[in-house]
Amino acid sequence: MKAIYLITPTKKSVDGLIDDFINKSSSRYKAAYVYFTDFCPDSLFNKIKASCAKSIKKCKEINISFFPYESQVFTLNIPDAFYRCYSPTLERTKDKDAVLQVMAEQIVTLCATLDENPGVRYKSGPSDRASKLAQLVEKSLENYYKTDEKSQIKAKTHSQLIIIDRGFDPVSTVLHELTFQAMAYDLLPIENDTYKYKTEGSGGKEKEAILEEDDDLWVKMRHKHIADVIEEISMSFIEGADFQLVISFQLSISALSQLMKKMPLYRKEISKQVVHLNIAEDCMRKFKPNIERLCKAEQDLALGTDAEGQKVKDSMRVLLPVLLNKSHDSYDKIRAILLYIFSTNGTTQENLDKLIQNVQIESDSDMIKNWKYLDVPVISSFVAQQHKYARRDRSQEETFQLSRWTPVIKDVMEDAIENKLDSKDWPYCSRCPPTWNGSGAVSARQKPRASCREERRSSARLIVFVIGGVTYSEMRSAYQVSEAYKSCEVVIGSTHILTPRRLLEEVKSLNKPKDMVCIKDE
Repeated sequence: MKAIYLITPTKKSVDGLIDDFINKSSSRYKAAYVYFTDFCPDSLFNKIKASCAKSIKKCKEINISFFPYESQVFTLNIPDAFYRCYSPTLERTKDKDAVLQVMAEQIVTLCATLDENPGVRYKSGPSDRASKLAQLVEKSLENYYKTDEKSQIKAKTHSQLIIIDRGFDPVSTVLHELTFQAMAYDLLPIENDTYKYKTEGSGGKEKEAILEEDDDLWVKMRHKHIADVIEEISMSFIEGADFQLVISFQLSISALSQLMKKMPLYRKEISKQVVHLNIAEDCMRKFKPNIERLCKAEQDLALGTDAEGQKVKDSMRVLLPVLLNKSHDSYDKIRAILLYIFSTNGTTQENLDKLIQNVQIESDSDMIKNWKYLDVPVISSFVAQQHKYARRDRSQEETFQLSRWTPVIKDVMEDAIENKLDSKDWPYCSRCPPTWNGSGAVSARQKPRASCREERRSSARLIVFVIGGVTYSEMRSAYQVSEAYKSCEVVIGSTHILTPRRLLEEVKSLNKPKDMVCIKDE
């Protein structure tokens, strides 16, 4: 029997390959077809050549050392990158530089797969993380396209890669989201994109549903507000079923289960709807008692204005009712405190100590204090003042009152496409790509085109990479901007995917020694 090996070009992987063929008499397979996910160093290649060359029928580098999470989202699957990039305990070690180099090489394999040689730019700031990674990516792109057989010194394509630090928009990482996907991953115990639920009845069995792009209903609903999701799932069923039969039931999970028995022809379709209605109702059960007051306070703190557009004069008056509400758990209170601190560009040490003491979160206080390692002001001072990104006016956009916040990264995407990013704050590592050379030609608001991906490929592509995790709301922004600007496809990626709880735990661990930190895999 022959074997196909899809492996990373590391010493451990190569040693494992060689072990399978070290002795002809005890070889596990007759021959091997080896595919490396990245560039294989000469030292490892020569090791294979010296040990088992006769058993290798094919050996090829395919450059896919990234993980396509969704159609427009990728990760590098480096969950420990957050700690390695932001922990002060590693400041004087080579860990940070090493992980940035790995990230750069992986990002280049994404660009190679997309057949792009983008103009690389970054958000300048107090830290050099984004600029270092941008320079490493630019250098790696240059080396790749010099050695690539197909494209000798490939010219810059009509694409742009923007690299951003996680501290650039802290608000979007802790705010409660009411869109379906973001809300579900925040509130429910979804692991490995798998949702577990029980069927109706006394003898209900536990079932699993994978939330993936093969599920058309999931793709259709994931970026919609939870209220719209519940309504649309119910209505989509009514449209495809016997209306008289439907109205005899209340639209709920138990009702749909009963209908499945009465209408076997619709069983497959209904079972899908049961899963998503189950998720939506689970979200509402978890959050409904506190949803309005908590979300209103969070939105007011995040935006600095209330639902009527009036400026919030005293952020502490908005925060206190959340902290005094006994139905909110400590995570919700920590998130509210952080939103207060972000909105005021830091607070005094005395005020922070009082907040921590009064809410009794001493053991989790590093979830708040350690944001300073992401260059986010926690204790206010003139030196620590963070320059905030100039926000777009979205007051005329239709939205739910409890979902008024828009991730800052969406503004960045739109400004990049319209060629409005300040070159001083967002410098290029080399020359600007042709599409973004000052003409703003990529903007298609005045000239809408078909939204199919094949047409987009012939035009511009914007790739956004966030160091240290991307949120579900930021992922949603990539799809929304792609839909609004038909001639530009937006792809977003990061080291890993974040939920608010996971991020807070990672922030908490930043000042701990490396051997005491438990990193959760994706």
